[in-house]
Amino acid sequence: MKKRRIVVAITGASGAIYAKVLLDRLTQIKDQIDQVGLVMSDNAKDVWRFELDETSYSDYPFPVYKKDDFMAPFASGSAKFDTMIVVPCSMGTMARIAQGISSDLTTRAADVILKERRRLILITRETPLSHIHIQNMLSLTQAGAVICPASPSFYSKPQNFEQLAATVIDRALDIAGFDLDTYRWGQ
Repeated sequence: MKKRRIVVAITGASGAIYAKVLLDRLTQIKDQIDQVGLVMSDNAKDVWRFELDETSYSDYPFPVYKKDDFMAPFASGSAKFDTMIVVPCSMGTMARIAQGISSDLTTRAADVILKERRRLILITRETPLSHIHIQNMLSLTQAGAVICPASPSFYSKPQNFEQLAATVIDRALDIAGFDLDTYRWGQ
């Protein structure tokens, strides 16, 4: 199996548990990964600390790039990052990506992934959705992105918040093409 190059962008939407579980999973499947680039907004760090009461986002073995670092490798298509997951994806970030506004590293990297026809997965976190949100989701879907709402499943009978969040993250990693040992319906 070809090793993957993945960008993870964490925004300030509620749902830091999803980002934590994604980083944990990526650490577990490191044999399938060539490189991970991580970018977090300032709000993402604040929300992580508030919701999870810790700062383990700085403990992962992935290089972290500043939100305004346009020299990061994944700011260019020539670096050949094949997947980007935005988790949790705020509606503001989604809107900027949908409109092609590359005002920070997250939106530039998403723009690069889309223009190169690679896999962009947005794990959105908002409810209810406005007409504007839905229009932005439609635009992104038409551009090739995958909208993967943070809507956990319950048929695996998760026993805690991390297992519940993993039902979303494992689905996103499946969409990205990773080989996972996870709950499968009917198996």
